[in-house]
Amino acid sequence: MLSRPSAPPVLPGAGPEDFTEAWLRNRRLSEHTRDAYRRDVAGWLAWCATRELDPLRATFLDVNAYGRTLEATPAGRNGQPLTPATVARRLSALSSWYDFLVKLRAVDANPVAGADRPRVDRDHSATVGLTPQEVDALLAAAEADTGPTAVRNRAAIALLADLGLRVGELVSLDVTDLGSERGHRSVRFVGKGGKHRRRALTPSTAYAIDAYLAARAAARNVAPHELTGPLLVTSTGARLDRHSVFRLVRRLARDAGIPSWAKLSPHSLRHAFATTARAEGVPLEDVQDAMGHADPRTTRRYDRDRHNLDRDPAYVIWAARARRGG
Repeated sequence: MLSRPSAPPVLPGAGPEDFTEAWLRNRRLSEHTRDAYRRDVAGWLAWCATRELDPLRATFLDVNAYGRTLEATPAGRNGQPLTPATVARRLSALSSWYDFLVKLRAVDANPVAGADRPRVDRDHSATVGLTPQEVDALLAAAEADTGPTAVRNRAAIALLADLGLRVGELVSLDVTDLGSERGHRSVRFVGKGGKHRRRALTPSTAYAIDAYLAARAAARNVAPHELTGPLLVTSTGARLDRHSVFRLVRRLARDAGIPSWAKLSPHSLRHAFATTARAEGVPLEDVQDAMGHADPRTTRRYDRDRHNLDRDPAYVIWAARARRGG
């Protein structure tokens, strides 16, 4: 029978939540990723609490049981169990947390290291994508939208469609992140992994942002350059949150008559950005840089048209041979 490891020396007065904050402080992460990791660890600690299990004495068997619970428990608004990719991501965050505890000598070993993890197809994404025509229809629906937030909504959808931003990057933007560099309108932000990034604004996106800021400034009776704080705000001036953007994308997609509207998310526009860029001949490395991916395989997974036989290099080789023969 397996025995649980003895309680290791713990820093005076420190509890699991304290370790979590110390772990997060020692990693370069965006606020969105930091919050997600905090929730991941909190979920594990809550599970341990219901079983009166000390997380500092957990074994890989406990982690396996937790993983099975995640796979079987309905979650989210649709009541469906978490996907294998989501379970794997949560266990990955938990493993990083335990690695940090090992370095602090708060635990002897990382129990997640020996646990089972769901098999994830790295070539597959569960995100529902959009065709270029559907993106056009979504933008048209945003343009036709009415109401007090319509001009803000057009700016938000333009940023998602033309830049392929993550929703966390979008809602984290501040007015001061906007700028101009060597003749390009630009925006700076902190991307995944805490990396500072900058992107060019297309003329249509810049126009949508300018129109939104002009309307916002007029409502406050100030000049646009006097605006500060979050770029996208609610009617009360608070920062727009990711859940509002999810609802916006689905509402506009429904208005546009897109059949899959109920399954779409802001990430659908990110996938569409990658697919369209590659279809239009943008080199993989340029798309990778624009999306902030560390691994080109991630960018390829976002490219929904990568298996299209029209792009089979065999045709290029054949055409080159035909030219030489001619």
